[in-house]
Amino acid sequence: MNSAPSSTPRLTALDAVHRALGATMTDFAGWDMPLRYGSERDEHLAVRTRAGLFDLSHMGEITVTGPKAADLLDHALVGNIGAVAVGRARYTMICQEDGGILDDLIVYRLGEDEYMIVANASNAQTVLDALTTRAAGFDAEVRDDRDAYALLAVQGPESPGILRSLTDADLDGLKYYAGLPGTVAGVPALIARTGYTGEDGFELFVDPAHAETLWQALTEAGAAVGLVPCGLSCRDTLRLEAGMPLYGNELSTALTPFDAGLGRVVKFDKTSNGGGFVGRKALEAAAERAAAAPPRKLVGLVAEGRRVPRAGYAVVAGGEVVGEVTSGAPSPTLGRPIAIAYVDASLAEPGTAGVGVDIRGSHEPYEVVALPFYKRQK
Repeated sequence: MNSAPSSTPRLTALDAVHRALGATMTDFAGWDMPLRYGSERDEHLAVRTRAGLFDLSHMGEITVTGPKAADLLDHALVGNIGAVAVGRARYTMICQEDGGILDDLIVYRLGEDEYMIVANASNAQTVLDALTTRAAGFDAEVRDDRDAYALLAVQGPESPGILRSLTDADLDGLKYYAGLPGTVAGVPALIARTGYTGEDGFELFVDPAHAETLWQALTEAGAAVGLVPCGLSCRDTLRLEAGMPLYGNELSTALTPFDAGLGRVVKFDKTSNGGGFVGRKALEAAAERAAAAPPRKLVGLVAEGRRVPRAGYAVVAGGEVVGEVTSGAPSPTLGRPIAIAYVDASLAEPGTAGVGVDIRGSHEPYEVVALPFYKRQK
């Protein structure tokens, strides 16, 4: 099982595969992960136009079971988890008592009294500890299942066809943010129609002992349609174009969901636990503040020039600092640098003139746009 933090990065079940493919590896949240296999731009465009295969085994799976599992999660998380149907998934958050975001999560309801929570790798232990603490008084068990799963993702417009050739599961009936048990290339898996790229795709939760078999089967099945292995670098530019937040950039304990423009995930109308949940009072106040006068809003910025903004760079207007970049990178799809930033609400309207980013002392002009930068055609 997972133990105390170590200076040696953990290895996924696919580590040997990545090295055989010549991947550039990096330490990410305590894991040795593939950053890229070749050109990150080519990997990015493959996902947009064909398909990409990712190893996401660093993500943190936590299982909650028991007669009061739903009540526990309604108490511990901001979403209405008890209302999630079996076989469906929900994007939600876990917050501190003061409303600050501990992590954003996906919760899968696997059975009437069984849920799987997927936390970000960097926050998995924090989420596990918080859920364990919050479980006191509930007839439910919180189990650390991080070592029970490897997680592979196949993403892109060709992904349904690739997966369909390897499984008899009902993929046509599998909706976005839903999951079902099945067999892929002879490997038992939880097949989920979820992802972090802005494309159609699937995430496959399997026993680590089967990860290599599944990787090879997906690689062979996708060869004819141009599937390529993809690293964390292009995963970041894909999610950035899709306007998806990244914990540590757009989300943190210093922000509430309402500060991040994601107040929709907070459900005050829960009926379980008398409607109470951790952080409710602080989040009600945050909702009122955001409705009255949001100090800053999350927007997209598209460069007029070629210089690339990075997280932490100041957003400027009229010689004054009016915000801060949270994520920035060259956009392979748009062909220009892009950024997500928190800016003063008065400057958040798409098309607002006079906004720039301070890049090493030079105020580079940027266009304010609505998020996301990219939305796939259905």
